Amino acid sequence: MLKRIVLGVIAALAVAIVGFGVFAWRPAIVKIDPPAPSAFAPELIARGEVLAGAGYCTTCHTTKGGQPFAGGYPMKTGFGTIYSTNITPDAKTGIGAWSEAAFRRAMHQGVARNGKHLFPAFPYDHFTKLSDADVSALYAYMMTRPAVDAPAKPNGVPFPLNIRALQTGWKLLFFHPGRFEPDKAKSPEWNRGAYLAQGVSHCGACHTPRNALGAEKRDEALAGAPIDNWIAPPLTAANPSPAPWDQAELVAYLRTGVSRYHGVAAGPMAPVVHDGLIKLPDADIQALAVYLADIDGAADRTATLGPALQKAAAADRLNVGSQTLPAARLYTAACASCHYNGGGQPNPLRPDLALNSAVNLDDPTNLIRVVLYGVGAKDGAPGVVMPSFNRFSDADVSALAAYLRATRTDKPAWPNLDKTVAAIRAQGK
Repeated sequence: MLKRIVLGVIAALAVAIVGFGVFAWRPAIVKIDPPAPSAFAPELIARGEVLAGAGYCTTCHTTKGGQPFAGGYPMKTGFGTIYSTNITPDAKTGIGAWSEAAFRRAMHQGVARNGKHLFPAFPYDHFTKLSDADVSALYAYMMTRPAVDAPAKPNGVPFPLNIRALQTGWKLLFFHPGRFEPDKAKSPEWNRGAYLAQGVSHCGACHTPRNALGAEKRDEALAGAPIDNWIAPPLTAANPSPAPWDQAELVAYLRTGVSRYHGVAAGPMAPVVHDGLIKLPDADIQALAVYLADIDGAADRTATLGPALQKAAAADRLNVGSQTLPAARLYTAACASCHYNGGGQPNPLRPDLALNSAVNLDDPTNLIRVVLYGVGAKDGAPGVVMPSFNRFSDADVSALAAYLRATRTDKPAWPNLDKTVAAIRAQGK
């Protein structure tokens, strides 16, 4: 009897494995010879360049010091390190042998030309929303880039998670394929912004927290999340900045990387602005701002701006006159000359830290990283540099962060700052 039960279980498992294998199987799409650049209309290529910028393709598919789009960029996940692949039209190591149908399947379904399922580090869960016309434009642009011989780096995903067929199960749980569907109750400009943010620009890939299996938590969309040792702040009304992210602030920030009230783009956001969104026309930046300001509920918080500015100006005056706290003297000596505004409207090139997201977030990571490593000339405001203070001791950085939190916000103190500073220093730049 026991033998029959065991054999029955084994048979059932075998049938289940075979059935899953059949379900997960995707056919390979036949290779092609790389198409000649002249096969694509110039206007189609130009449109693809804009979309590639909006999707930050260069950022994710170019390693430091490497050739554009040749891959090798490391993405650290909870399941190991995944390296981006070569998407130049090299026939052997890139996508030169991919037909447009193969490229479209990867974008819309997360399946490579050879039939293997792609890891969701490639955000096909967002790219599935792209129209066929935009996918064609992206294909034209990528196929007209210089071909680079760059073999893929082996991923650091352990067995059995590295079995590509298992991605089918992930897709069943979390992937909802389909093109973007406009909201008829919203304006065309809002819908254009939503299409960009939800699709090619995949804002949620950084700004939405993920569950234990690495999928975005749809019920917490754009609520903020850790990314590349930084914190991507909430893009919703949960953003703790005292000044609302209204359309004007968003347009300035997304266009230039500088906001009057919120500071400058740094960390992973800097290349998004300076290498990616810079390719978008002003109309698309405006559309993104319309959509994100609506998500943020900025219109409902307009009245909070005046009191926030008054409170920030009062906090700024703390640096005038006698100071008894060592942290206050440290701030005055190292920071106040650049961050002091003297009342009135803040100077966008002298970020007011009482209004800044980094000081108001529940997590001190962004503030500590900026103090330790500064903001380079290629980030933030063009040509304006914030120096690194990594020669400060952990105790000094911790005291400075605690001082700013206590004097510039009404938020609770950050716990365990000494340990947090030490951990961030150990991560490196």
